[in-house]
Amino acid sequence: MENRGADTAIFDVKGLLIQKVTLGSKGAEKETDFTIGPMDKDSIIGQALLVNVDAKTTKVNIYYQTTEASAALDWLDTSLTSSKTKPFLYTQGQAILTRTWIPLQDAPSNRITYSADLKVPKDLLALMSAKNPKKLQKNGLYHFEMTKPIPSYLIALAVGDIGFHDFGNNCGVYAEKELLFDCVKEFEDLPQMMQVAEELYGTYQWERYDVLVLPYSFPFGGMENPMLTFANPTLLTGDKSLVSVLAHELAHSWSGNLVTNQTWSDLWLNEGTTVYFEQRIMEALRGKEIADVLAQVEFNELEQTLNDMRSSNSYQDSKLHLDLSNRDPDIAMSDIAYVKGAFFFRTLENTVGRKRLDAFLKSYFGNFAFQTVSSDQFIDYLNAQLLDKTDLQFNYKDWIFKPGLPSNCSKVDAPRLSTINQYAAEFNKGKNPFEPTYKYEWIRKNGKRKRVKRTLTLSYQDHLIQEWQIFIRSLSTETEPARLQLLERQLHFGQSNNSEILCDWFVLASYSDYIFQIEKEVKQFLLKIGRRKYVLPIYEALARTPRGRILAQGIFHEAKGNYHSVTRASVWKVLQAKK
Repeated sequence: MENRGADTAIFDVKGLLIQKVTLGSKGAEKETDFTIGPMDKDSIIGQALLVNVDAKTTKVNIYYQTTEASAALDWLDTSLTSSKTKPFLYTQGQAILTRTWIPLQDAPSNRITYSADLKVPKDLLALMSAKNPKKLQKNGLYHFEMTKPIPSYLIALAVGDIGFHDFGNNCGVYAEKELLFDCVKEFEDLPQMMQVAEELYGTYQWERYDVLVLPYSFPFGGMENPMLTFANPTLLTGDKSLVSVLAHELAHSWSGNLVTNQTWSDLWLNEGTTVYFEQRIMEALRGKEIADVLAQVEFNELEQTLNDMRSSNSYQDSKLHLDLSNRDPDIAMSDIAYVKGAFFFRTLENTVGRKRLDAFLKSYFGNFAFQTVSSDQFIDYLNAQLLDKTDLQFNYKDWIFKPGLPSNCSKVDAPRLSTINQYAAEFNKGKNPFEPTYKYEWIRKNGKRKRVKRTLTLSYQDHLIQEWQIFIRSLSTETEPARLQLLERQLHFGQSNNSEILCDWFVLASYSDYIFQIEKEVKQFLLKIGRRKYVLPIYEALARTPRGRILAQGIFHEAKGNYHSVTRASVWKVLQAKK
């Protein structure tokens, strides 16, 4: 460490067993005294490890063990892996969980380099957010170097029976060997994404971009660990309908990893910029029409989040810049930082023009590369490098420091959604817009004209996954079970291999007794999937009624061991809440 005359070095720890602390280089270490401070009131931040040093100390060596309370670690038994014969381990550090497996100064403002030596079982591959091996080391020993400074939450580790496929263009995919073929097919557009991203906002700064697809217990869709993005296998739908998550994690290589929010109060500087960047990548890959549909789905989710905040007296947290004093930084990880943040940039684009905004963002990533930024610093740079130069006015203070959406918020123009919205309106009125229709036409057969009857039916494949999401979310929560059965017979939502659809379908079903007709399917889903985005809404919907809560508690009792601590804690909080 760099020591400017301190007599105490302070580290963040939580759930660690500290054995001893020494000072000095290997071979010349001297043991020193240390104190572990009290746990914070809500057991969120953990404890301070205070180490006695002298003014010349530059090396502190902490000997420790992780424990069952090390919440970042997910140790998976063989039953939870694809092989069913070999275990798996991975870490999840964001926001402040790295301190549960490494004693360090665990704040995003503290960017550090690291090296690591690992010894693992000889039949398992070890990977980190660093330069990675492509094949097994026969002795089970691995060395890693991250030579560029990163925030502590991006230190990541995974160990398992893992294979690799190289796409070229400095990118590839790791996965459990049973999933690797499907991953290669689903993510084959990754080199093109890389090209689009670099054309937009400058050269990729991290040597390689590889993706590791983890087991189903992983609590998020993706995690942007530099050089090794973690991804959830729920992205493997067979039709590339959820690859926007991959575009999102790739965009983080610039917004978040290259330029990092200084504190979690300004998570929007990581996530809002990234969602906007993701939308631009998807527009380049899939066209504006489809990109706008994806954006509209996100905007609808934002509106629902704002409504929920109003009803729960948490509307003040709909500001982009949050007050997180003595609060869990996980609060910041909502649609506010992600989607309101993205619409900040969409609205700014409408104000200054796309060409100017792109030039500004490219210079922003270059100017603050490998640094951290606060909202105030961003505002200063926005004024100096964009607004003052154009004499244009933009109400950034309303966006950043006031709750809700400003009146000038950009609107999404997605005309193809009018059809799906019409379907939902008709169904809510008691009609069935999916009944077969008939068309007569003349054909020539054996030299004679013949009038034939054609049956026209709408199928699940006729619309984007995101359009069906909007349809399901637009249906009345008072829809009778018989009507839901009708939809299931015609469109088979409950048999989808897309977790977005299954989540929305199970949530809707939870508002009626229909959920008890499909208990088996719901339980199967919740036992397999650990991604919090899908698991939590279903438990929340079930917990609304006494009978549903009993079902939810029974499933959770059986499934909790399959979840990472992030998901497990969130569901536990819902099921323990008083009604």
